[in-house]
Amino acid sequence: MKIVILDALTFGDTSLGGFFKLGDVDVFQTTSPQQTQERITHADVIVTNKVVITSEHISNSPALKLICVAATGMNNVDIDAAKKRGIEVKNVSGYSTDSVIQHTFSMLFYLVGHPRYYDEYVKDGSYAKSQIFTDVSQPFFEIKGKRWGIIGLGEIGRGVARVAEAFGADVCYFSTSGKNSNAEYKQVELEELLKRSHIISIHAPLNDKTANLLGYEQLLMCREEAVVLNLGRGGIIDEAAVARVVDEKNISFGLDVLSREPMEESHPLLSVKNRDNLYITPHIAWTSVEARQKLIAGVIENIKSSISR
Repeated sequence: MKIVILDALTFGDTSLGGFFKLGDVDVFQTTSPQQTQERITHADVIVTNKVVITSEHISNSPALKLICVAATGMNNVDIDAAKKRGIEVKNVSGYSTDSVIQHTFSMLFYLVGHPRYYDEYVKDGSYAKSQIFTDVSQPFFEIKGKRWGIIGLGEIGRGVARVAEAFGADVCYFSTSGKNSNAEYKQVELEELLKRSHIISIHAPLNDKTANLLGYEQLLMCREEAVVLNLGRGGIIDEAAVARVVDEKNISFGLDVLSREPMEESHPLLSVKNRDNLYITPHIAWTSVEARQKLIAGVIENIKSSISR
């Protein structure tokens, strides 16, 4: 069996040794669109995180039996074309839940607690020269008693809700599908969530209902000193609108996902003036050591289960 791994660099230092017990394996650190077909033509199994697999790729790969998406979302694969050929497409779900929950709070604490300022304040010698024992020039607020609005109350959203409650937050949510009803938390309309929440976190998939869900008009509804976190998908928030609002209003934004990754050098978010109220991480919320290990184990299990049938 020929297994081709197209973007192994996205797995970091996670061991891929388990794949070599299953067959002949080609490992490519990255794969450009121009390289994809040549690399998969004779493959029985493709493993891709974000490399796009089109209907043309599928048609021109006669040996192909299984496409393993090393992620939860499968929008980088033409699933309809695969079905027509009788080719299975398998993903891995739930592997990064705890990692994303943890990073949600990491982003919040960075924006609220000003650790960069205080770290530099000490290390550049300013604290050693201080006339008092502390520094209260960068105030922070407590989560306790604040309203936390969650957009997308799936597995990750519920996990964030539980931790937020442990801190004493009042949790509410907006169901992006309109079908999710959870008796544990108050369900509200989007406008109410935006206007009343001190902290807003997004944990929704990107689809027709969530694309550009938060534009300039919606972001202006947020209260002063609100914190808005997107750990769902890029494209849910209009990033050009974020670039405007962060300079027009005292709202902080934490973004782990963007509509295009990596971002362009001319991206408007790189030119904002109020940089202290903007924190961007390069789509790392899912990448804890444990999450990547679970992911690879899940992909290997998907291959094994397909072979055994």
